[in-house]
Amino acid sequence: MKNIIAASAFLAASISGAAADLCSKGSVDDNGNWYCQAVDAITYTGMLGKGSYNKISAMDSNSGSCSSSPYGYSGSMSPLDEEVSLHFRGPLKLKQFAFFSPSTDSSDSSKKAKRSAMHRHGHAHKHAHKHKRDEDVEKRGLGDWVTAIIDGQTVSWMNEWSGVASTAASSVAAATTSAAPAAASTESASVGFLPKLLKVNAPAAYSSSASSSSAVVAKASSSSSSKSASASSTASPGSSGSWGRKAYYNSQAGSADNVVFLNHNGGSGSGVFDYTFGNSLSYANSKGDAGASSPQVLADTQLGSNEEVIIMSDKECDGDCGYYRDGNVAYHGFAGAQKAFFFEFEMPLDGNTDAATNGDMPAIWMLNAQIPRTLQYGKAECSCWTTGCGEFDIFEVLAPGDLRCKSTLHSNIKGGNSDYFKRPTSGSMKAMVLMNGENMHIKVLDSDYELPTNLDASWVSDLCESGLVQSTLNSLFALVA
Repeated sequence: MKNIIAASAFLAASISGAAADLCSKGSVDDNGNWYCQAVDAITYTGMLGKGSYNKISAMDSNSGSCSSSPYGYSGSMSPLDEEVSLHFRGPLKLKQFAFFSPSTDSSDSSKKAKRSAMHRHGHAHKHAHKHKRDEDVEKRGLGDWVTAIIDGQTVSWMNEWSGVASTAASSVAAATTSAAPAAASTESASVGFLPKLLKVNAPAAYSSSASSSSAVVAKASSSSSSKSASASSTASPGSSGSWGRKAYYNSQAGSADNVVFLNHNGGSGSGVFDYTFGNSLSYANSKGDAGASSPQVLADTQLGSNEEVIIMSDKECDGDCGYYRDGNVAYHGFAGAQKAFFFEFEMPLDGNTDAATNGDMPAIWMLNAQIPRTLQYGKAECSCWTTGCGEFDIFEVLAPGDLRCKSTLHSNIKGGNSDYFKRPTSGSMKAMVLMNGENMHIKVLDSDYELPTNLDASWVSDLCESGLVQSTLNSLFALVA
């Protein structure tokens, strides 16, 4: 693996400061969001993070207060070298998902967990990425009236959060120095916090007396080795030099190995709900539109607009996940500075035009796993997102019915490439996200690509090297701390 990292570092150095997407070939400002060229690959270079963010250490559901403490990080891919969760928002059909890491990394192996396809669920996640260089952080209106549905009743309250990030986070320099107007450093204040319209799924039998002060919960799982099985469904340790497949999901086969499907319906079968922090994570039912009492496999179906499903590893937290919300359904994410994710998915049009509720705005993104384990939507001080623990938007549609998917990094190093991928509205797209050295590669694969149980070292090296050569269909974006 050292030779792959060295080659990537050399090539990155040769293009550093020179590459800034393909916006010189033309750009358009579409309602504040900048778009340049359609591409098949995007590489973010310079992901050598060094800084700190505030780790959540306590959440009190009686007072609504949260405590945190500074946490320093450094090194390649940090802070996204930490455990991450993968998020999918409809309208979307997820056909396949896989997680790979170098075969020498044994930390990701876990017991095989094959389950029948029976239930599913989803929720909401909102981004508003303008992608215009040096654009200000989008600010949520302090004092805006917020509407939610609780126990079937529509209720409203005043928004008490201005959307302004902490001083440490907001003082970070712009993510790139190119003069191209369309390649913006962006920060979406709505990403980790309460959208303007959010359906709060309060259980019908919920009583406010059930609300209690949250404490540190420590349950974590013992890691057990994967057992060998057919290549079509099980994790593989990989051969020498290769990247082994450590987790896999196939919707048509109804199989899920080393993954768990979650959503934001806490209090419905699993997880918790209170009127202070709202819904925690829950197990997702097989349709992705409700909670469940136990792990279910996501069926071969379509998530509706604004429905969100989260994939984590199937290793339950047992004292080794740090702090998480009391009563939450807490699992480990996918860790490592070198890792890859494979997706096969469709993003069909569904005709929903309500941008306020993410209508017809599908997305696939990555979060530092601490965020959903504490509070993904809600008070800023209750999430490490505010201070830069990390989010990577991989494929995100920014307007109802739009046919373009953009990518953006949100961290203490941040930036957004204004080149875009074509939204796969009919037929599936296969893509790989490969994080290696100081570079993050997003690559659309051929439609006939067959997913192996191991990624050969030469295949990984070729993808990394080709990703650092800017061309008509390959866009480079240099991150700047």
